[in-house]
Amino acid sequence: MMTTSRDGELPLTNEHDIVLGRQFVRRMAQQQGFSLVDQTKMVTAASELARNTLIYGGGGTLKWTLVVDGVKRGLRLTFEDHGPGIPNMELALTDGWSSGSGLGLGLTGTRRLVNEFEIQSTVGVGTRVVITRWK
Repeated sequence: MMTTSRDGELPLTNEHDIVLGRQFVRRMAQQQGFSLVDQTKMVTAASELARNTLIYGGGGTLKWTLVVDGVKRGLRLTFEDHGPGIPNMELALTDGWSSGSGLGLGLTGTRRLVNEFEIQSTVGVGTRVVITRWK
């Protein structure tokens, strides 16, 4: 797989950064030629993960990379924080479970919206979630 040079990052330190991140992800998805449905899926996933990064991780970063695999083009987003980490990954990836006041559909819902989903978390170190959507 080859990545293009079109990559970068945005801070996620407040609610305004989440809005900017959503807007940016929509523009990138449009530039990749994603359908309106796929744009909406990627923006929704990005919004949920950005909010998790801020609320549960205490802030962090959104990194993006335009990816190419043969004739496929995609958008890969990485959300990283240095928060408390997720103590029970199996539970966190269960529909309906939430460590906060949400519906418990954030991580599992996000996983269903994208083509690739990876999560790594270490208690006391932080969490890293990588999602990719292919056109």
